[in-house]
Amino acid sequence: MRTTRMTLLLLVLFSVLSAVGAIAQKGGEDETGPYELVANWPLPVCGDGYQWGSVSGVWAETPDTVFVFQRGCLPALPPSSSIVPARNASGYSLATDRQENWPRWDHVLMVFNREGKQVESWEQHNKLFVRPHRVVMSPYDPEHHVWLIDDGAHSIYKFTRDGKKLVMTLGEFRVPGNDKTHFNRPTDIAWLPGGEFFVSDGYGNTRVVKFDKDGKYLLEWGKPGKGPSEFNTVHGIAIDNQRRVYVGDRANSRVQIFDENGKYLDEWNNIRFPYYIYMSKDQHLWIGDGYTNKILKYDLNGKLLFSWGTFGSFPGGIWGPHQFSVDSENNFYIADVHVGRIQKFRPKRGANPAQLVGQRLEGGASR
Repeated sequence: MRTTRMTLLLLVLFSVLSAVGAIAQKGGEDETGPYELVANWPLPVCGDGYQWGSVSGVWAETPDTVFVFQRGCLPALPPSSSIVPARNASGYSLATDRQENWPRWDHVLMVFNREGKQVESWEQHNKLFVRPHRVVMSPYDPEHHVWLIDDGAHSIYKFTRDGKKLVMTLGEFRVPGNDKTHFNRPTDIAWLPGGEFFVSDGYGNTRVVKFDKDGKYLLEWGKPGKGPSEFNTVHGIAIDNQRRVYVGDRANSRVQIFDENGKYLDEWNNIRFPYYIYMSKDQHLWIGDGYTNKILKYDLNGKLLFSWGTFGSFPGGIWGPHQFSVDSENNFYIADVHVGRIQKFRPKRGANPAQLVGQRLEGGASR
């Protein structure tokens, strides 16, 4: 009887350990961290002989409503056995003067369902876009307007959720500037609960600009340099529950932190190339690093808690984490800007919840 009980106890223990992943298979490199790739998502849209252009933006409003903002359709790039292919999708854009690098300008803003089928394509607005950069929604907007940042057009567009109406334009199409009504290659937006918002501006300018909920200019801060409140490529922005503003200072390899009026508070250094910064609902800052091609998790004191990701253009690898998003089922979507693709990952069975990219803040009406 004692032997039988011991055998049963061992079997139960073995089952528990297996369920949490404590007993691993031999080999492997854990390339995708706590996730597994969802194969063949999304389905092709550009047609035979073509691939997507540089995919710069993704926003998963719901598991069945995933917005993708990308730079047209390219003749399919030749396969390469090199670790770093000589050509990649990010070299193609309408912003360049070289017409041989202009993509076929369609399928720029699309929406996909959970099976990866395209359910919307905003072809009627293609003329507004030059070099798509980000697609975002305010967590405090019950109407779920869609905001599109195009750094090549030096413009930011606010659309109704269905894309039928353009309700606000900030900046002037293809006209760069550094004043209250112009941008020079803007990159991202973040909101306060009252609707005020901040624009990171950007590649050409070195500033953060604050607007009221109606798009009226309020204030700005920043100048070129490496010191406090100085920037070199302002590439992303996020806000925590204490209304502190986190700014991705990409070419200075850091994140700077300010109060909502631009007062310098702190900085986190030695983050090689912060492509994208994302504040989760549980108040952690997640960063996509464009050099190491890792997804990084920090607490709000700047302590690195966890990272995952493997460089590569193979399925499941990462080459240019330009924007990422999480849906309500914890699926993770990443815009691979250099490969010309969007990838969807789902949590592995038994994955540690602390290693999954957190849900985003949702303060508006749910859908």
